[in-house]
Amino acid sequence: MEPFYTHQVVEALLVTEGVLRKWIGLFNESGIDGLILKKRPGRTAILGGQQAKELVELLEQPEKAEQTIWTAKAFHGHIGDSYQIQCSYETVVRFSHKSRFTLKTPPPWPDRQDEAQREAFRKQIAELLENPDVDVWFADESGFEGDPGPRRRWDRRGNKTRITKNGDHLRMDVVGMVCPRSGEFFAIEASYSDSETIQAFLDEAERFVPLQHRRNVPVPDNAARHRKRSIKWNGWEPLFLPPYSPDLNPIERIWLTMKAKWFNNYVSKTVEKLLERLDHAILDVINHPDRVKRTAAIGTLF
Repeated sequence: MEPFYTHQVVEALLVTEGVLRKWIGLFNESGIDGLILKKRPGRTAILGGQQAKELVELLEQPEKAEQTIWTAKAFHGHIGDSYQIQCSYETVVRFSHKSRFTLKTPPPWPDRQDEAQREAFRKQIAELLENPDVDVWFADESGFEGDPGPRRRWDRRGNKTRITKNGDHLRMDVVGMVCPRSGEFFAIEASYSDSETIQAFLDEAERFVPLQHRRNVPVPDNAARHRKRSIKWNGWEPLFLPPYSPDLNPIERIWLTMKAKWFNNYVSKTVEKLLERLDHAILDVINHPDRVKRTAAIGTLF
């Protein structure tokens, strides 16, 4: 190719003369097929094959390496010491994520549960759900603070990650119940929760909750305020959770999503502002029954 034409082609294609010469060589060697881009195989994975399977088992069962839990740093060190694999900390983190592991903060878990009672409760709930004349409602209270504790978040290295914490201890309780079948949610706000608050909640529910079935079974926990003999259930038929079993109450997931959406990094300096925020959060749940049905789905109980 004449230099003049070479210059024109390079300018037209916005490439260097070296790239153009490479293309000409590929064409001369393999014809038009030589110019077709092919996917590069990439680097061979440092953590792969049978070795990767063994490492996944170690992540799932840290006791095999005489560990109680794994941190990425500890796992990286173990790979280097036990497998003589020289890889970066970032490679270990990528491997963990690719193997579907992620950092989790486990909630406290009671060790005084009675599995026989829990299984009997599950069977009762299953029977009630099969009855077309019954609606099951899950009830509970939750506290909402004006300056809740900080949640884990991403931030750039070197940044000072802070949120406002006034220490004013502003708090309001919400007493609520949810029907997973319909997605209906009902709640009241209170400055604290006692038996009188529970009675007020039941009285308001009798007035404002449009019941669709003849029998309605609320499921509260075993707090003394729920079991007080003076409580008038107004036609509701309570079925109490087994002791130490908040995981069997789907309304707990409603509280979690409310706090994550409306109170993450939120600070209120007055009770009025806190109540205003609570009003919006509760209405957001009430106005989205389809979303509530997904959040409070009870299939995971069985």
